[in-house]
Amino acid sequence: MFQGENAITIDDKGRMAVPTAFRDVIAREHGNRLVATYNPFEAGSLWIYPHGVWEPVRDHVNRLPKAKAANRLMQFKLVGAATLLELDGNGRITLPRSMRDALEIERKAVLVGMGDKFELWSEKAHTAQVRAVLSDGDLTDDLLDLPL
Repeated sequence: MFQGENAITIDDKGRMAVPTAFRDVIAREHGNRLVATYNPFEAGSLWIYPHGVWEPVRDHVNRLPKAKAANRLMQFKLVGAATLLELDGNGRITLPRSMRDALEIERKAVLVGMGDKFELWSEKAHTAQVRAVLSDGDLTDDLLDLPL
């Protein structure tokens, strides 16, 4: 399980170090392989899945009926953009330039553990997310039942 927030620096070649606490799990359970793809719900973020977690998600998304525009967009953003990433000997992955440009990630980003995957946010988009608050109108029954 991945959780926590880590400030990440991305070098000129697009390489970023995966935090050490997660490397062993990724190596042992997922053969050092991750998959990066766009977050279809929020701009400014990538979803980074361990390879073994990604495959069922990919297969489920690919089974969605292609007659609906929302399904095609989901397939485009998740499956079409999915990029296999492998940790190198120094525990780094290289993010494609196209993804870094689309998210406007220069050098600083934030990697957030979300349980079964990571979210990689541009520093600016992450700050906006942290500052966002829920209003009473946003509270669904599921949220009201949380034991906070």
